[in-house]
Amino acid sequence: MKISILLPYKENFSPAYAGAVSIFIKDTLQISKFRKNTIVYGNTNFKQKYNTKYVNLNYKKSLIKSSTRSYINEFLKKENKNKSNIIEFHNRPSYLKYLKNLKYAKKVLYFHNDPLEMNGSKNINDRIFLLENLDKIIFNSEWSKSRFVKKLNNFYANSSKLQVIKQSIDIKKINLNNKKKIITFVGKLNSAKGYDIFGKAIIPILDEFKDWSAIVIGDEPREKIFFEHERLNILGFKNHKDVLKNLEKTSISVVCSRWNEPFGRTSLEAASRGCGVIISNRGGLKETITDGVIINEINAKTFSKNIKKLIKNPSLLKKYQKNSLKNFYLTNQYASDKIDKYRDQLLNIYKLNTKISKLKILHITNLNEKHNGRLFYNTGRRINNGLIKLNHKVLTLSDRDLLTNYKSISDITGSKKLNSTFIETVKNFKPDLILLGHADSIKTESLQLIKKEYPSIKISQWFLDRMDTKWKNNKIRFMDKIKYMDYSFCTTDPKVLNLKNHKVSYIPNPVDESLDDMKVYENKNPEFDLFFAMSHGVHRGVLKKGKFDARENLINFLIKKNPHLKFNVFGMNNVQPIWGDEYKRQLYNSKIALNLSQGKPLKYYSSDRIAQLMGNGIATLIDKKTKLNELFSEKEAIFYNSKKDLNKKISEMIKYNNKRTLLAKQGRKSYHKKFNSLLVADYIISKTFNINKKFNW
Repeated sequence: MKISILLPYKENFSPAYAGAVSIFIKDTLQISKFRKNTIVYGNTNFKQKYNTKYVNLNYKKSLIKSSTRSYINEFLKKENKNKSNIIEFHNRPSYLKYLKNLKYAKKVLYFHNDPLEMNGSKNINDRIFLLENLDKIIFNSEWSKSRFVKKLNNFYANSSKLQVIKQSIDIKKINLNNKKKIITFVGKLNSAKGYDIFGKAIIPILDEFKDWSAIVIGDEPREKIFFEHERLNILGFKNHKDVLKNLEKTSISVVCSRWNEPFGRTSLEAASRGCGVIISNRGGLKETITDGVIINEINAKTFSKNIKKLIKNPSLLKKYQKNSLKNFYLTNQYASDKIDKYRDQLLNIYKLNTKISKLKILHITNLNEKHNGRLFYNTGRRINNGLIKLNHKVLTLSDRDLLTNYKSISDITGSKKLNSTFIETVKNFKPDLILLGHADSIKTESLQLIKKEYPSIKISQWFLDRMDTKWKNNKIRFMDKIKYMDYSFCTTDPKVLNLKNHKVSYIPNPVDESLDDMKVYENKNPEFDLFFAMSHGVHRGVLKKGKFDARENLINFLIKKNPHLKFNVFGMNNVQPIWGDEYKRQLYNSKIALNLSQGKPLKYYSSDRIAQLMGNGIATLIDKKTKLNELFSEKEAIFYNSKKDLNKKISEMIKYNNKRTLLAKQGRKSYHKKFNSLLVADYIISKTFNINKKFNW
């Protein structure tokens, strides 16, 4: 695993003349858990002193190509030899056009300056390009972020790719009693930084307060502003360590910028060293402190007035100093942890191993609310219950019900509104996992957008129906979204469906103790012998005139062969299907049940009928050609080889009450132990998040 950090071409990554970008990278990387896997690439020649791997991108100067392009090309050469999982580049949005084709790597851009003043992010199209081609965009302040999203529509402005991670500083214990009567200015000695304002304010103060002095740290070769006073010490440029030492003894630190500083490292460092901080209300400066004086009128008179106020009121000054230390939170550890957290997400590294921490899950499946409880006992609800029992935060969208509610003249099917609701829900809820269950109306375009906009979100699907022979249309439904799935699940062995080139695993039809709560074997006097129920479609709910189901042949064969038995059969022979509690009542009033799905037996496939039968404790007959005898023993279910064998085993089970009761009891116990909703939900999550755990199938 490798992370590459690409510095701006002119950034000096050295202790001698480090800028804010280099200091931030050095400070946070040295304590990152990824430090051993990270290489910083730059254009500075010096012997490395930091606990950081550094590569100097030496390149041949070209008369044709710019220095920046040559610098990038040299990085790409290194990258092609040793590919990165994540590439983080700082303060140069224009670099993306050279990096975007590195599809194998996650790409992160850090903004340390105003995005609207930088090449590659000035206009709306530039910023949309960044959002669509980057995996994360980090800002050093809320102000910088607000500049980036200016005039963007809500979809882009609310993107989860946008994150603020403010610059940071190490903390040190400061004894405020050791503070000297010093007022300090740190920064470029130019008008943008307000050095002229500071000079005009400080000279009269030094004249008035003879026991106070001032320190100026910084230089400016392009603009000459001069001030002189016997107690005004202009130290010129100092390295970072020297700056911090001076701030440790400083009582008042003044930052009087005219320009909109995106963040402002000087005030951050001054606050961390217990200074009374006075800043101008420009850009993101006020985000650097928790306590201090914020000036709106940026002129020498206002700054002079507020400096004098702190000098004349020592208790107020001490209050600001104490609170600056007490409330300071922008530590290197704080920033480094936030950086490592998004790296974890991009790399899909979860501290889960065999136990998964709480996830936010958006589960989209049909909960059949429009059927008024008729289809309450469904698999979607069982899986949903399992997810909740695992202590995850589960938000459910019942897609078919929403389609019904969303239909309009302008949206005949309700699909447009459903997909809009889906996308808005993802934005607001920001799930770790989106789980789809037969959610056909969720469009691939919506999933594509989610994958691009929220790359750390996992998406999986589960599917119950058979997908062979005349049900191949179901396979088309299943495959329709598979390219956007991190994992897929079906109730048939994927090998027999030729799904081996995709991440697909078998799941059993789950039972749930709150839904499958009966123990039919405890009924000592059931009225009927054999129970079987089918339908011409669960959503239809009633028989369809002229429709024939091949299973009727087997049922009628059994009825004919066993005139002495009482058959409790629904969904055929002009007997309407049954649902809900009536289904459970009739099941409870029967001795044995037949688990018979449509079509020819297929490895491991069964409709969810099997969970309703075995899960509710009735002795269940299963075709051995389904290979379900690999999951259940003959002490838990009754397996038959043929019509003749089935007929024989029905007679045996009806005859021997104790044997039937014991088998039904053991079958229910085994099903609830090995294939319950909690385990199936856990399996779905474990496979999706690549967690190695053993299950019973």
